[in-house]
Amino acid sequence: MKLLRETFPFCLRFYLTRAIFDESAKKDDEVFRMAVADLNLNNEILETEKITVSVEFVDGNNPFQAVQEACELMNRGILALVSSIGCMSAGSLQSLADAMHIPHLFIQRASAGSPRSSCPPTSRAQPDDYTLFVRPPVYLNDVIFQVVMEYTWQKFIIFYDTDFDIRGIENFLDQTSQQGMDVSLQKVESNINMMITGMFRTMRVEELHRYRDTLRRAVLFMSPGTAKAFITEVVETNLVAFDCHWIIINEEISDMDVQELVMKSIGRLTLVRQTFPLPQNSSQRCVRSNHRINTSLCDPKDPKAQMLEITNRYIYDTVLLLANTFHRKLEDRKWHSMASLSCIRKGSKPWQGGKSMLDTVKKGGVSGLTSLLEFNDNGINPNIYFEILGTNYGEDRGRGVSRLATWDPIHGLNGTLTDRKLENNMRGVVLRVVTVLEEPFVMVSENVLGKPKKYQGFSIDVLDALANYLGFKYEIYVAPDHKYGSQQADGTWNGLIGELVFKRADVGLSALTITPERESVVDFTTRYMDYSVGVLLRKAERTVDMFACLAPFDLSLWACIAGTVLLVGTLVYLLNWLNPPRLPMGSVSSTTLYNSMWFVYGSFVQQGGEVPYTTLATRMMMGVWWLFALIVISSYTANLAAFLTISRIENSIQSLQDLAKQTDLPYGTVLDSAVYDQVRSKGMNPFERDPMYSQMWRMINRTGGAENNVEESKEGIRKVKYGRFAFVWDAAVLEYVAINDEDCSLYTVSNNVADRGYGIAMQHGSPYRDIFSQRILELQQNGDMDILKLKWWPRDSPCDLYSPVGTRKSGSALDIHSFAGVFFVLAAGVVLSCLIATVETWWTRRKGSRVPSKEDDKEIDLEHLHHRVNSLCTEDESPHKQFSTSSIDLTPLDMDSLPAARQALEQISDFRNTHITTTTFIPEQIQTLSRSLSAKAAAGFAFGPVQDHRTGGPFRQRAPNGGFFRSPIKTMSSIPYQHTPAPNFSYGNDPDRGTSI
Repeated sequence: MKLLRETFPFCLRFYLTRAIFDESAKKDDEVFRMAVADLNLNNEILETEKITVSVEFVDGNNPFQAVQEACELMNRGILALVSSIGCMSAGSLQSLADAMHIPHLFIQRASAGSPRSSCPPTSRAQPDDYTLFVRPPVYLNDVIFQVVMEYTWQKFIIFYDTDFDIRGIENFLDQTSQQGMDVSLQKVESNINMMITGMFRTMRVEELHRYRDTLRRAVLFMSPGTAKAFITEVVETNLVAFDCHWIIINEEISDMDVQELVMKSIGRLTLVRQTFPLPQNSSQRCVRSNHRINTSLCDPKDPKAQMLEITNRYIYDTVLLLANTFHRKLEDRKWHSMASLSCIRKGSKPWQGGKSMLDTVKKGGVSGLTSLLEFNDNGINPNIYFEILGTNYGEDRGRGVSRLATWDPIHGLNGTLTDRKLENNMRGVVLRVVTVLEEPFVMVSENVLGKPKKYQGFSIDVLDALANYLGFKYEIYVAPDHKYGSQQADGTWNGLIGELVFKRADVGLSALTITPERESVVDFTTRYMDYSVGVLLRKAERTVDMFACLAPFDLSLWACIAGTVLLVGTLVYLLNWLNPPRLPMGSVSSTTLYNSMWFVYGSFVQQGGEVPYTTLATRMMMGVWWLFALIVISSYTANLAAFLTISRIENSIQSLQDLAKQTDLPYGTVLDSAVYDQVRSKGMNPFERDPMYSQMWRMINRTGGAENNVEESKEGIRKVKYGRFAFVWDAAVLEYVAINDEDCSLYTVSNNVADRGYGIAMQHGSPYRDIFSQRILELQQNGDMDILKLKWWPRDSPCDLYSPVGTRKSGSALDIHSFAGVFFVLAAGVVLSCLIATVETWWTRRKGSRVPSKEDDKEIDLEHLHHRVNSLCTEDESPHKQFSTSSIDLTPLDMDSLPAARQALEQISDFRNTHITTTTFIPEQIQTLSRSLSAKAAAGFAFGPVQDHRTGGPFRQRAPNGGFFRSPIKTMSSIPYQHTPAPNFSYGNDPDRGTSI
């Protein structure tokens, strides 16, 4: 090979492969050309070489036409001949190939999809025959006989269609006869309806009953299409009952045919078909040893691969085998020139290189779509496998199928078809479990690199309880698309359900709900937990209000209260101004507007006041005001306690009906999930009385469902937590999420009616369903199931699952946010007070810095004033009117005892305004103690010469009780005063008049 490539580095070699196909095999031609195109584009086998093909279509029942077309192809040049036709034309081609020494790869094709029958041999098989049988021999006789023996049938009927060659089951009939079985044969006409109608018309009632009894056990040698029509007809005419058991055998039964046959049949159904083992490693399905297979054909999930016929698979592998043969011939340097033969001329010599090419093909082998294609010494492909499917453990109409056993020529039947119940012992059984991650049902507990993942959750706990009791082991894996499964447009299922339908798993476990659609293709155990639809929502957030203390009253009410305080204070001042009260002796209070306002405010906040009121009108006003203040303060206190301990619930969603009625908050669910299908079916049902589901469906299906729906439940939960969204999903899952939320910011709303439940899914006809269901019932009865639930849904949850707001626990302390406003007001008051104090200090210092006028200011010595007042009071005969040396206070009686002052006092209308303001400066460096007298009071006394005591003598200081005490340390300070002209007045004895110093 290397030498050839060095000699012809730029030479492209073309290998001619000729093919003859039945005129009905258009798809064979399509796959044949696809295989050649894949090889020409792939340099892994043929680097610089190319393969060219030439295909001719012939009538499968016309051997002469087949031979004529083959001769024409040989005349053009040929290396090998590939044919896909029936037995009648194959014999002629076989004779021609032997005569011309042309390798002939024959692929037997059954007519109209009927089961194959063995082709009659044209001659005795010899090792030097140039025809190679790509498709293995027909083993239907051996397989069906072993299946019937396994079922222990003694009486049954065989139905076959018009295209089936009855001679193909002669050996089977001989074997059943030797076993003493009662076997009947009946041909199914093309017009099945007419055939069934003729039976009813010609048979008597007794004969129909006997015929029905015969139909209880039947074997069908038919094409899938004929079998579907026949089963539909006999079911509709009530010729079969639910206790019937039929076997359909055909190599050409696709997955879609299986599902349709099971849906149309009733009772038990067993199907026997050819199967091709696939590599366990999915990456090896499309890439084999030295070649690559078209990805649309090697992927079992691809629609094109599912529609492949068996002959299509063998044709694709035949092209791969020939390409490998050409490659080996070049490597061995035994390449012969291409044959150009003539079949018409006499004495035509066969191809000299035919024997070498035939041996190379026989010695080769290829791994492709049919698993392994190789030949034995007789030129026969021995590799064939059958699988036996059936609804072995259920008799409801529309049930799915499971693999019961397999068969191959070497090992025979692998498995058992016996319909027996399992005991409570599954030791040694290893189940393959498929799951979908869903908290808290199934979660990954440990994921160590290089080791199998470990799982935990409520469903895992249930499975472990079953495994511990029954003794089985299991291997668990996650569904490839992470979905529960839904029916696709082509009728297939994806997700977890699809894994069970395609027999890749034995058990399906997760938060899987039991629905009629799912139960039509898989089996479910009894429910181990009730299911209901719920909604996950975010709780209303607590707004941090600094002025929460003002919340009990509305702003308008606060404004009214403030206005009322001002109004009542003004009224009190006016009432006292119109009718001045008589103040008690010694009172230093006044009824100015400022004091009135201060008194009304102090009484409102329950702090009292300093201004006494004696008039009846004022007391009436204050009584009503105190009653008003009592009611307002009591109402405020009660309402404040409520506002600080609870939160108001406004516009909250408390049920599914509330969610459906509103449109402000968007909501959705997981696309193509059970919840999505439930809302859709009920929302689009015109007979549904509750409009809730129709309203929900309009929101969920907005813009085709892409706007409000999510791909996974985790995405929906994330949208609720960090956005404005409500997630409709399984209530149990949502409750777990709300319980384990860190900040307890989520709550759930659920439908209390449990219309379905969670179950464990299995393949249709699984022998484990009944024993699993029985054990689940035992777990529920003895309370173990409730214990498992409390592990994941505890009752003492720190979060409130059903409250739409973050309410406080009873007895919990109030936080700083509730009183931030109070502290803010206090801080503002402190700052304002400091500012006012600063302004007052500045004003006082500014006023004190002024120099007093010497002409206007006079000094009065308090010692002399004391003696002067006492001398005036000696005129009164009452001994209690004498002033003590410790006090210079003048009571009303003292003033009235002075006759000379009574007349002047009568002229003063209100002694409240006649007061003496005393300011005492204690520090020794300050040498002045000032007293200022009002004009009216100072004019009422005639002072004599005043001795200057500023240079010496005792200092009299104001005592805390209002008198004076003598201090030997301090020096006497003078009191400056401003002299004003004094009118002449006399003192009277009016007890309501008085003044004080």
